[in-house]
Amino acid sequence: MSHAIQISETGGPDVMRWVRQEVPAPKPDELRIRNTAIGLNFIDCYHRSGLYALPLPSGLGMEAAGVVESVGSDVTGFKVGDRVATIGPPVGAYAEIRNMPFSRVVKIPDGVDDKTAAAGLFKGLTAHYLLFRTWPVKAGQTILVQAAAGGVGQIMTQWAHHLGATVIGTVGSDEKAALALQRGCHHVINYQREDFAKRTHEITQGRGVDVVYDSVGKATFEGSLDCLRPMGLMVSFGNASGPIPAFDPLLLMKKGSLFFTRASLVDYTRQREDLLAGADAVLQALAKADVKLDINQTYSLCEAAQAHRDIEARKTTGSTVLLP
Repeated sequence: MSHAIQISETGGPDVMRWVRQEVPAPKPDELRIRNTAIGLNFIDCYHRSGLYALPLPSGLGMEAAGVVESVGSDVTGFKVGDRVATIGPPVGAYAEIRNMPFSRVVKIPDGVDDKTAAAGLFKGLTAHYLLFRTWPVKAGQTILVQAAAGGVGQIMTQWAHHLGATVIGTVGSDEKAALALQRGCHHVINYQREDFAKRTHEITQGRGVDVVYDSVGKATFEGSLDCLRPMGLMVSFGNASGPIPAFDPLLLMKKGSLFFTRASLVDYTRQREDLLAGADAVLQALAKADVKLDINQTYSLCEAAQAHRDIEARKTTGSTVLLP
């Protein structure tokens, strides 16, 4: 018998329920995994609220670390006792034990503990595809990272700094500004006190940035566009403040023949070879401490609803882990 967080309706954190569940034997292509640590990501809130629709009832959670307890008959390359990390889909990582298709499972190398793997793989894979595939960042370029003190933001700023880019980050408090500077930002803008688009153009001497990475959504959309140089790219990859409203494509022409994309980790890791390549890059960066991860909050898995309240209220920094 295992326990898990489930929802039978969408809404606020109060729709989350701590339930007992039977976990069947794994199917031929599955691994049975006992989770040791579970990562919290903003996409979990989108699933819970209904912004990203799931068939109900449903579990929640997109990433976890754990130990293999049983191996399906068609699975190769894994054995009982392996330390592994899982990346959804399918959702359902908020569980003590779960079965997972082996195609969405990777081994955790020595030098990376379970909490770091659980908190860092999903966010790290997001940072990897954004920086290396959506817009391959190169030395000498200038980028803007919205929510630079968040979990993905901290990884992105460190990695982009390492690649030789000039990194501008936005944050919502002086405490988060100090954290963003520690994690690789060359310039930090507190959007509570400054117009971040105006300040970005001051920093870049009127040129604008090459690319904006925006996980905030509605509240920062037009401001992010205004930060770009002509023919720059805005990468939207989240909706923390709500989804971006429909807009006329002529807006992109009027602001300088801009490019816009709405990116998703699911598409960038749909093929197992892409998942493995990205995961290897992320886990090696964590093992070598090229990218440092701050796990600033931990909650018991049964307290997942409070974790959702805190992340939505922007009370968290860095990464958050749920412990079964």
